[in-house]
Amino acid sequence: MESIPEHNTSILIVDDEPGILLSMKAAMLSSGMPEPALASDSRRVLGLLKKHRFSLVLLDLIMPNKNGLELLQEIKEDYPETECIIITGIDEASSAVQAIKFGAYDYIVKPVNIEKLTIIIDRALERYSLKRGLSLFETKQSFSNLNRPDAFNSMIAEDESMALVFHQAEAVALSDYSVVISGESGTGKEVLARIIHMLSARADSTFLAVNMGAFTGGLFESEFFGHTKGAYTNAVSDKSGFFEEADGGTLFLDEITELELPLQGKLLRVIQEKELYRLGSAKARNFDVRFISATNKDINEEIKNGKFRADLFYRLNMYHIKIPPLRSRKKDILPIARHFMKKYALINKKKIRSLSKKFEKQLLQYNFPGNVRELENIIASSILMAKDKILEPASAFNLEKFQSDKDDDFISESDFPTLEDVEKNHIKKAMDKAEGDRQIAAMMLGVNASTVYRKLKKYNL
Repeated sequence: MESIPEHNTSILIVDDEPGILLSMKAAMLSSGMPEPALASDSRRVLGLLKKHRFSLVLLDLIMPNKNGLELLQEIKEDYPETECIIITGIDEASSAVQAIKFGAYDYIVKPVNIEKLTIIIDRALERYSLKRGLSLFETKQSFSNLNRPDAFNSMIAEDESMALVFHQAEAVALSDYSVVISGESGTGKEVLARIIHMLSARADSTFLAVNMGAFTGGLFESEFFGHTKGAYTNAVSDKSGFFEEADGGTLFLDEITELELPLQGKLLRVIQEKELYRLGSAKARNFDVRFISATNKDINEEIKNGKFRADLFYRLNMYHIKIPPLRSRKKDILPIARHFMKKYALINKKKIRSLSKKFEKQLLQYNFPGNVRELENIIASSILMAKDKILEPASAFNLEKFQSDKDDDFISESDFPTLEDVEKNHIKKAMDKAEGDRQIAAMMLGVNASTVYRKLKKYNL
C-alpha cells in the first residue's frame, strides 16, 4: 500500500499493515493534523524521501525486508535533518535506547495514545523547523541561488538579510506548515505571505487576508464560521465564513496578537478539529486551510503577560520568519525609493527621472520607523508636490531636520517640546502644505484620513 496526498505533506508513516496505516491516518486527521503519506513497503521509503523530502517519518519497528532500526539508520545517513519516531508493540528498554542512539526523536509503544502522539509530532516538527532555520542562518544566502527569484518581484530587495528571508519563504512554501511572520509595521508581512501562498501547492486556490484586530465577540463567529438563515435577526440568508471561503487555500491572519483572549480558544479548537459549525446549525463542516499569521509584537512577551494562548501559538508557529526593519537593510532604501518614484510618477503623469543627491542622502540617514510603507508615503507625497524632473522631498518631510535632532548635545527642559506639541505642529504644517486637503495631508503624514480628522479635532485645528 502507498498513499501520497495531493497537497504537500510533512509526515510519512511506514508500517507493513495497511489497516494500521489507515487507522493512524484517521486518528491524525481527527486530531487536526495534516494528512500524512503512507507506505507499507519499507524498501520504498528512501525513494519517497528523495522525491518528497518529508520532515518527519513514523516507523514501525518490526517489518519484513527492512526493520525500523535498519531503516532509521539509512534515513539518518542520507537525510540527517529528517526527524524519525519509532512506533512498536514491543516495550523493550534496549530497543528504545538503540533507537535514540541511532537518531530517533522518540520511541512510542502501541497501543498509541493519539493525544500523546500529537504532542510528540508537534515537538518533532518544531525541532525540524528549528534545525532547518539554523542551517539557513549558518550558510550565507544570496539572491542568485533562489529557485524562483521571479516570485519575489513584488518585494524590492538587494540587502543580504532579505536573501535569507526569501530562502526561508521558498523552503516553507513547499510544505503545508502553518507559518508566523513577524516584523515591524510596514515591512511587508502580507506581501511575503502572498508569495508563500503563490509558491505552495495551494497557489490555484484562495488567499484570504483578515485583520484580526477588527473582530470581537459575535462578529468573529459570524464572519469566521458563517451562519444559517435565521440564526439571528439580520441573518436573511445562509452565509459561509472565512474558513469555508479559504477552503483549499491560505487564510492570512494579520495582527494575530490583537485577537481577544476568549476568541483565541475558539480559533484553536477549529484549527485542531479542522471542522466548524455555522451559527444556527448543528451540522459539522470540514475545511482544509493553511494558516499564515503575522504580528508586529513579540508573541513570547504576549504569552508571558497572559495576553496570548501558548497552545494557539504552538499550533500556528510551525515555522517562523522574521522580516528585518528597513533601517537595518540600508542597501534596500534607494532601490525601493526609485521603484516608488517610477510608480507614482506614472500615476501622477509626471516626467521625473531621478532622486536628487540631497534627497538620497536624507533617505539613507533616516531611521524609517514606518518602514517600507513610510518610504512609499514619503515618495508619493514628494511626487505630488514635485515641479522638476529631479525629485526633492516634500517640505512636510524634512528628513534632514528630523535626523539632526539626534545630534543635539543638550536641549534644556524648558526648550524641549512635548510630544503633543510636536505632533500638533507637524500636522498643522502638513495641512498648510496640502492647502487644507485632509486626504493629501494624510498621504504626506503616512496615515489614513480618519486619523488626520481625529487629530485635527483633538488639537482644535
